Amino acid sequence: MTPSKILVFHTAFIGDVVLTLPLVQRLRASFPTAHITFVAIPSAANVLENHPAINNILIYDKRRRDSGFGGMFRLVRRLRDDAYDVAIIPHRSLRSALVGWLSRIPRRIGFSTSAATTLFTDIVPYDKRSHEIDRNLRLLQPLGLTHSGTELPTLYPSQNDRDVVDAFLTAQFLAASNHGRRREDVISIAPGSAWNTKRWLKEHFIALGKMLVKDGYSIVLVGGREDNVLCNDIKNGIGAGAVVNAAGMLTLLQSAELIRRCVALVSNDSAPVHLAAGVETPVVAIFGATAPAFGFAPRGAHDIVVETHGLMCRPCAIHGGRKCPIKTFACMTDLKPELVYSKVQTIIGGFGSEVQ
Repeated sequence: MTPSKILVFHTAFIGDVVLTLPLVQRLRASFPTAHITFVAIPSAANVLENHPAINNILIYDKRRRDSGFGGMFRLVRRLRDDAYDVAIIPHRSLRSALVGWLSRIPRRIGFSTSAATTLFTDIVPYDKRSHEIDRNLRLLQPLGLTHSGTELPTLYPSQNDRDVVDAFLTAQFLAASNHGRRREDVISIAPGSAWNTKRWLKEHFIALGKMLVKDGYSIVLVGGREDNVLCNDIKNGIGAGAVVNAAGMLTLLQSAELIRRCVALVSNDSAPVHLAAGVETPVVAIFGATAPAFGFAPRGAHDIVVETHGLMCRPCAIHGGRKCPIKTFACMTDLKPELVYSKVQTIIGGFGSEVQ
């Protein structure tokens, strides 16, 4: 039976939600008249806005102290009333599976590594060797949908988002309209991460920035509010040249639009990598404690991964950690600015055009 109301439930990090968009895009292509609702946490919901494959976004603030079981049951009542045919649940927590079951959704599809597979009607093997996008797309197999080739997420900044970015860059003396600064003159850098061991050294970012500014490039530092101090330190460390700190100044979609204006993004293994994928900006992604083999590396045609090979301690954790467990931090200290600079030059040499 063709589903008419589909729920996608993923209350994980921003990057995880972006990597679920190919699944949603395939759902829309396969079921063009279906009503598709996406449940996300507040910090990730903005990336879903304006997406033509999504009819409705429900925000579930699972971290609020006053939500608890009360907040979960309010969501459950809402989902029961909406009477979905199918729930697709990439998130592997007990709570995610429980919400789908309590909502009395007849068909509930999740991964074999979920904390509560008994609450699903359809269980899909979680292949640790695959990319996260492909893993998510396999959740469509119980609906009779298969996939081949590479599918990337697409983000949809609004006209207001574009206007905000225009105004921000103009105020920062970086003209970014079609009549101003060219895309190939601007490079974005995302130096933050929630996990310390996923952060390339601040001093390395400063050294890289100085090389790029010396070559005549302008730099925009991007990130969340929590990255503002770090980005300001890097801006001050680079010193001369056109360097703008946009961390915490823009929404996620506005940050994506800003990244779209750039010829390349240099980023740790963090959410901006996936924002860049959604706007087709090539990435130089720096992997330290984590590894591309986990399935979260960028996969665009021009993307490049930089990592230290030959370390017995690496990878140390799927999310990284607060401290290097062996206190050397060699996975990041050994990645020199000159190497990352050379990879940026590779992108710039093979990919450069005016902002469209």
